[in-house]
Amino acid sequence: MTLTIFILLTLIAAYGFWLLFEKAGRQGWEGIVPFYSQWVQARILGKPAWHVALLVVPIVNVFVFYNLYLDFIHCFGKRRFWENCAAVLVPFIVLPLWGRDKNVKFLNGLYTKNLKAGKTDGKELTKAHELTILHDSYQEYRTKYPYKKSMVREWADAIVFATVAATLIRGFLLEAFMIPSGSMQQSLLIGDYLFVSKLNYGPRVPNTPIAFPFAHHTMPLFGGKAFSELIELPYKRLPGFQEIKRNDVIVFNAPAGDTVAVENQDIPYYDLVRMMGRDAVHQQFTIQTRPVDKREHLIKRCVGMPGDKISMQEGVLFVNDQPGFVAPESQMDYMVATDEAGIDEQRLKDMGIEAALVQPGLYKIFLTPSQASMVKSWSNVKAMQMNLEKPGVAQVNTFPNDPQYQWNYDNFGPFVIPRKGMTVPLNAQSLPLYGRAIQVYEHNLLEKKADGYYLNGHKTNSYTFNMDYYWMMGDNRHNSLDARDWGFVPEDHIVGKALFTWMSWNADGRGLSKVRWNRIFKGIH
Repeated sequence: MTLTIFILLTLIAAYGFWLLFEKAGRQGWEGIVPFYSQWVQARILGKPAWHVALLVVPIVNVFVFYNLYLDFIHCFGKRRFWENCAAVLVPFIVLPLWGRDKNVKFLNGLYTKNLKAGKTDGKELTKAHELTILHDSYQEYRTKYPYKKSMVREWADAIVFATVAATLIRGFLLEAFMIPSGSMQQSLLIGDYLFVSKLNYGPRVPNTPIAFPFAHHTMPLFGGKAFSELIELPYKRLPGFQEIKRNDVIVFNAPAGDTVAVENQDIPYYDLVRMMGRDAVHQQFTIQTRPVDKREHLIKRCVGMPGDKISMQEGVLFVNDQPGFVAPESQMDYMVATDEAGIDEQRLKDMGIEAALVQPGLYKIFLTPSQASMVKSWSNVKAMQMNLEKPGVAQVNTFPNDPQYQWNYDNFGPFVIPRKGMTVPLNAQSLPLYGRAIQVYEHNLLEKKADGYYLNGHKTNSYTFNMDYYWMMGDNRHNSLDARDWGFVPEDHIVGKALFTWMSWNADGRGLSKVRWNRIFKGIH
């Protein structure tokens, strides 16, 4: 539904820009073709050609785009601040209105006058000649109705406006993300570029409002923190369109990302401490803490809701004692034995299948159920078995990382996901499961003394949660760092709902096959 609304509003805005281009004496379609539209605008406005080339440079392209776009809007007399804001924030409203308003004229009619003068030689008007007349008319317009700003001031205004507009859009409406890892294969692929909606679940008010624009937690080029903790606001979420639903694909801040080893951020800090020891980690790495909204972004499927009973038995997820949802494109890894000829690894790669040679004639391959059936049918495959951990055998870095729970990624639980208002007893069995949520996520001082447990200085034998929590897992069950490592995801870590892929780039492809054309504007389910 959200994707449909987004596409509809985009089409309405494009229709409005089509009408404005027609008012400017151009073909309407020219206004909605990426890059070509900006090239025409640059020619009209007398901007150098390298402006258009900058549209491929990340971050810089935002400022260039808005500079061209707003200057073009100014050609219709729309110079007021609120008109500029409306053109950026609600183009699907104002562009069609301006396009259909007979009183809104391009360059106040100067173009029409000069166009007629350009035809007096009796020759057919070429596109190049037309662009020249447009440009000359723009210069005459600037002379007749001069801006009271220097070029530096114009650019400064455009940069400030673009920064504020883009920050508001990214913070409260939509944000683009890229899939860097294979934890959601094959549902989402490495190189998929997504749009994530902040509106569905309600946008969060930033915890750290003082931050460098367009950077998340680290300054580009120079390194170091891209945010200031001088002002820290409490968690607050604005109203959204919907509640989180079981099996939604969600972007969220890493729960274990409150502390990071800067030189080795691929492995959670707490995993490093368990592997190397705290002293060794602090001696070898630079340790940095981050507020909630500046922790690393992750994308997983929400398989468990607040209050759900979760367990996993021999690789099968159970939710409230019923088999959980399995995405059709979810993967597991298999040990595949072949004859001496082996498997054509390039063939697998072309099919988007990950494979690793364990020893001659033995491969570890990540497959969806349909892919597993296909590979099993190949004549040179002799044996094939899903690679599962045995029950009761503890696996390193498996939640809750406590000796009394001999759990692994394929066998764990059961336990109940905390929900707001749920009360749990405080004892040796519950603390490994819920202790981090009580102390870190809900900011309580929990102490064990000789006569019992103390919460913020008061003796108690139970705790009632103040937030809802969720259980997030990757569809690629054996190649995903997820809740099985770091546990519950608090509601204040939720960023937004993944809507659709707007671009997909295959780094292993060749030529035009580098773009996965079948994934462009593909919805995420």
